[in-house]
Amino acid sequence: MSRLAAVRERTIEQLEGRGTYQRWVLFTALAGMFATSFPVTLLTVSLGEIAADFQTSETTIAWVVSLPLLISALALPVLGKLGDLRGHRKVFLLGFALATVAAVLTATSRNAFQLIGWRTIAQTIGAATQPTSMALVLAVFAPGERVKAMGWWAMVAAGAPAVGLAVGGPLVEALGWQVLFLMQAALSTGALLLALVVLRETPTRERVPFDVAGSASLALGTGMLMLALTLGDTEGLASPLVLGPLLLAPLGFLLFVRAERRAPAPLLPLEFLRRRNFSAPIVASAFTGAAYMGGFVLAPLTLRSVFGYSLSATALVLVIRPVVYSASSPVGGRIAVRVGERATAVAGSASLAVSLALFAVSVLDRSMPLFLVASVMQGLGHGFNRPSISASLANSVPQGDLGIAAASERMLFQVGASFGITVLTVIYGGTGEAGDFATAYVVGAGLALVCTAACWCMRSAVREPPADERTEEADLAGARA
Repeated sequence: MSRLAAVRERTIEQLEGRGTYQRWVLFTALAGMFATSFPVTLLTVSLGEIAADFQTSETTIAWVVSLPLLISALALPVLGKLGDLRGHRKVFLLGFALATVAAVLTATSRNAFQLIGWRTIAQTIGAATQPTSMALVLAVFAPGERVKAMGWWAMVAAGAPAVGLAVGGPLVEALGWQVLFLMQAALSTGALLLALVVLRETPTRERVPFDVAGSASLALGTGMLMLALTLGDTEGLASPLVLGPLLLAPLGFLLFVRAERRAPAPLLPLEFLRRRNFSAPIVASAFTGAAYMGGFVLAPLTLRSVFGYSLSATALVLVIRPVVYSASSPVGGRIAVRVGERATAVAGSASLAVSLALFAVSVLDRSMPLFLVASVMQGLGHGFNRPSISASLANSVPQGDLGIAAASERMLFQVGASFGITVLTVIYGGTGEAGDFATAYVVGAGLALVCTAACWCMRSAVREPPADERTEEADLAGARA
């Protein structure tokens, strides 16, 4: 046994002896996700300065945001499945080591194309390790307790970009955009070092072949669909650049189904799709992404065009949603433990639908108080439904398939987000008219209602009553006997 392995085993034994090992695994995974997620919003805000620095257009430099989103959607199932087969700790460590190096190289970029390339590699690998880090967390929590862990997970996912904007903004303004990626590399290094001594390897299946055909066909279908949705907003849905990928996407998915039926060890066993607690959560995740992100993208346009807000005032209003989402996610996880994932997810999704309807009314009435109420409701709704959706999906599969389950849910959320953003912005049409904004928000509310219906089809985890309640029931039973 190597010295590092000995230190790791001794550390794990000490943490288990104190009863804190679960928390440290959760903290380690969240540290990794924070390092991956915190630059996203700040990078988007800084696109103008980066474009000016490289003397290129903002349209070109915008690919530094959209291309990683597209490519990471393709990498999610691959890395999730690799973790199931070869060990999630191994994939997590290798992924973050590569992402750290790529983040440093991103800071050294000398032109826009280098920046886009290195950023795509860093963000793709970092984002695609999220399913494997989620699997590491889910593996150490009992099924009935997983929703609480997912509450903290959602809190960091929502809060990291806001923290990055608040803390990193002044540094980027003073020192330049390069410091953003050096900060990411430093945070990734910290998460990597912590993982080396805290994480225990999950069971592996070394002799099981990797499903190359399934991975390639799923990448074709998902990639073409994401490309069409990405281009649909700027090129128009009738453009050949959009219609071509849209026609190829179903072919990719058909080839995927065919490959999975023949594969001895499929990437995603098709029998999972017949399980209510697998199919319902991934549908809910897709429509949650569509409703939440579609509404989120419309909000700044609404504030500038309808309410006449300045850029700084718009940014101040926009921060309400992610802050409420971040703060309410752990609460949503704890509530789900008491009342069940199904009820919590339904309530959260219904709140999301109501919030989008309120956005429509606030725009027509030009009521900023109502707009603020809708922003709070949208954050609360997402904070309540997200942990329950993730936990229900995880509870529907064996522990050896947690990676591909988490990857499927994350991939569907990204596809749904792209779909919602494209559909709602096309409906709005860039007119700046309150009526067109309202129509788009109403469509968003309809997407959230589909999510609510999918959540209604979920089943809550079966939980044992607390020890004191079991003792009381046993005493009563003894007294009656």
